[in-house]
Amino acid sequence: MADLNSSLKMGDLTLKNRLVLAPLTRARSNESRVPTSIMVEYYKQRANAGLILTEATVIGADAVGYANTPGLWNEVQAQAWRQIIDVVHEQDSKIVAQLWHVGRISDPSLLNGETPVAPSAIQPEGHVSLLRPIRPYVTPKALEVFEIKEIISAYKHSAELAKEAGFDGVELHAANGYLVDQFLQSGTNTREDEYGGSLENRARLLLEVVDELIGVWGAGRVGVHIAPRGDSHDMHDDHPLETFSYVVKELSKRNIAFVFSREYEAEDSIGPKLREQFTGAWIANEGLTADSAKQMLAENRADAVSFGKLYIANPDLLTRLTKNLPLNDLDTSTMYPNPEKPLETGYTDYPVVAE
Repeated sequence: MADLNSSLKMGDLTLKNRLVLAPLTRARSNESRVPTSIMVEYYKQRANAGLILTEATVIGADAVGYANTPGLWNEVQAQAWRQIIDVVHEQDSKIVAQLWHVGRISDPSLLNGETPVAPSAIQPEGHVSLLRPIRPYVTPKALEVFEIKEIISAYKHSAELAKEAGFDGVELHAANGYLVDQFLQSGTNTREDEYGGSLENRARLLLEVVDELIGVWGAGRVGVHIAPRGDSHDMHDDHPLETFSYVVKELSKRNIAFVFSREYEAEDSIGPKLREQFTGAWIANEGLTADSAKQMLAENRADAVSFGKLYIANPDLLTRLTKNLPLNDLDTSTMYPNPEKPLETGYTDYPVVAE
């Protein structure tokens, strides 16, 4: 029977425990998308997790959708990530880079005036996150096939830089209504070429990127992040169980290390059905409590459990969960930089329990 402190073999990775830091956009890099010294401290504090998934990290200047999110498309960025990797490795934890292209969830003001791209020219509902004054999303430009191939190459280049920097692997961000998810789900992909129409075609981008990542890293150091609930950024799929079942079956054929599934505990979740069809490690995330996470591990409903908001407010989360100690409350006003407060506020200044 697994528990939080038991080790886990996950592909080619061996984790010291089954607690995972979820990818969390915190927007503390500099304007050149280079990780900063304050980020080194942030990750160091949370290296009690067996596995750290980095905040979503953009694969190119044309892939961004938020200010001050880190990148991994040039040598300067890669070298800055190395400092974070080193402090995580000093605590015998593993750190995997989450690779990200936001697709249509952006704005020309973040893209040097260029129009965001997507599989199809469908305007998402809602407004651009964190930009003021508030503005609606624009109608994106539908990608040409040659542009899709260029994006696939950008993922490969980012994966190569991640390897050069010293990461332990990479995770493809294929969730939450960003580019890969936009191709996958029928509500955002109305293409009629090899990247649209049939389920196999809609999943083509995801799987072609995964194949490139495997080519760089080997399957045992590659993971994929999915969100079958489809409740982010105006997403919709006509047959989510069929769509995501196909994806996890194809990922199983490729023997990747893990799938990270956001939505596992929802009452109408298809997560348990998907997990039955996947042969690698399954990381559960979203809405977990200390008790429900421990129960999931004990009942073998997940191989590892991941926390996001709780890890923001509790850098020593492993200690608090294993010893049933009280948890700090999250200050939502400082999840992203607050111009009226220092960058450290709500980032690296949450208290830890006394030893």
